[in-house]
Order: sequence, then structure tokens, then C-alpha cells
Amino acid sequence: MPALDLLVGFESAARHLSFTKAGEELHLTQSAVSRQIKELEDQLGVALFQRRHRALALTEPGQQFYAATAQVISTMRTATERLRAASGRRQPLSVTTTASFAALWLIPRLAGFTRGHPGIDVRITADTRVVDLDRDGLDVAIRHGPASLAGPDATRLFGEKVFPVCSPKLLAKKPLEKPADLKNHVLLQYDDPDVRHPWLHWKTWFEVERIADLKPSGTLIFSGYEQIIPSAVAGHGVALGRTPLVKDLLAAGELVAPFKSQADPARAYFAVVSKSAASRPEVGDFVEWLKAEARA
Repeated sequence: MPALDLLVGFESAARHLSFTKAGEELHLTQSAVSRQIKELEDQLGVALFQRRHRALALTEPGQQFYAATAQVISTMRTATERLRAASGRRQPLSVTTTASFAALWLIPRLAGFTRGHPGIDVRITADTRVVDLDRDGLDVAIRHGPASLAGPDATRLFGEKVFPVCSPKLLAKKPLEKPADLKNHVLLQYDDPDVRHPWLHWKTWFEVERIADLKPSGTLIFSGYEQIIPSAVAGHGVALGRTPLVKDLLAAGELVAPFKSQADPARAYFAVVSKSAASRPEVGDFVEWLKAEARA
């Protein structure tokens, strides 16, 4: 088994797709994180990252190892916090949401909350299941879906639109002036064989745009949406972007939206608080922070 510090360093670097950001999170230098990853790769005998100029991407083995590592570290953090709570230490603020929302929206902003509330420990659990907050001992859920399923006490944060996005480097090679030009591009697709999330399918977007029989030059299929967007940033193909998850990347110029048309799936993001945690001041502070970030 690799040492725990190597796994923690890899999980952070894979989540951020940046050795520098991982170092900032773990209070290490960029070179120290890079040495950790190299040592881990040597132990495993495979490359976990593709290192490019000013860009970092997970290899296929790296994606598989990241999924397992993130789950292990999350389990260890949960067990550790439970022991601390049982020993009388301060209770952490536990938040559950999807992996895509956590990776692309919540975690990049979370330092702003912890800076303003230094006495509050936050634990993030990324899970696609809709869990029972009170039964599972969780405080806040950030859920994605139609308003009819959010519940009467849910706080609406923002809606969602779906539209194609890609790296500007990709457009420099192959223009995208109209949707029909997608036939010349690789499309990045979410793996959803049971069509549980139709709004993430290119087929659905083509139907909304009334585009028939378009065959792309290729397709890359991913098991998680949080894997699709980094692949689009790296220039591997065109993805279906989702507001607000790609808003920061669009503003930074790492992604562009080549078309004006946007499909609205009539879904939104909501904050839901467990009954047992509703009276805790730090939970109220967190929800207010979420609302302020959503407005921003």
C-alpha cells in the first residue's frame, strides 16, 4: 500500500488538476507535491498524469485510481470526525452534494467560507445518491433537480442551462461557427446507459436544437461529469457545459461557448438543511454564504 501522505497529495492534485493548487491546499510547495506524485507513480508502475505545458490531465489509470483514492480518503475523514465528535471535540459541518458540483463549483470557493469562519470545520461528501440527512448524520445537502422534488423548505441557489463548450485552442484548429460543424469534432459524453440524466446527453441537445443525424468525428465517454470538463479544458473535444459549473472557466477564458443557443432543462440547485441541524448557527452561516456566492 502506498503511504497515506502520497495518496492525500495525489487526491488533491487530481481534484484540482494542479500541483500548485494541491500544494496550497496541503501547505506544501509545488515541487514537493510533484515529488510525491513521481514517487507514487514509481511505486505503482504507471503514469497517473499527463504533464503538458501549463496543463495537467489524468491518464486513464489515473482516473481509475483517483475514484478509489477519493473514496478511501472520504471514508477515513468521516471515521476520524466521528471519533472526534465522540471525544467531545467540536462538531464538523457536514455537506453532501454531487461530485461534479463539489469539484467544479463548491470546492474552488470553499476557502472563502473557511477564511471567514475559522472556527468551523467543513466535511464534504460527494455522492450521487439522495441521502436522508438526519438518518446519515449530515447537515446540509446541495441538490440538483426540478423544484417539485426539492422540498418546501429548500433554498433555491440558481438555475441551470446546458450548452456546448470547448477550449479556445480547439477552435483555433477547427472552427465552430454553427452546430452542424460539430460533425468535425470529438464530443465528450457522459456515460449514462440508462438515460437517468437526459439533459447531459448530446442526443437531447441535438433534439432541442432540431439537428438530425449528426455524426461527430469521434466520442470520448466518461463516468463522471467532473471528468468531462477538465478534458474539455485540455482540448480533447467539445462538452456540454452547465451553468453555473463552467461559469468561472468561461470567465477565465479556459473555455468558450461557440453558440448563442442554450437549452434550459428546467432544473436548479437547492440547499436543504436537516431538521436536527437547522438550529445550529454555523449551518445557517453556511447557507447564507451559499446564497451570497450564488448571487455573485
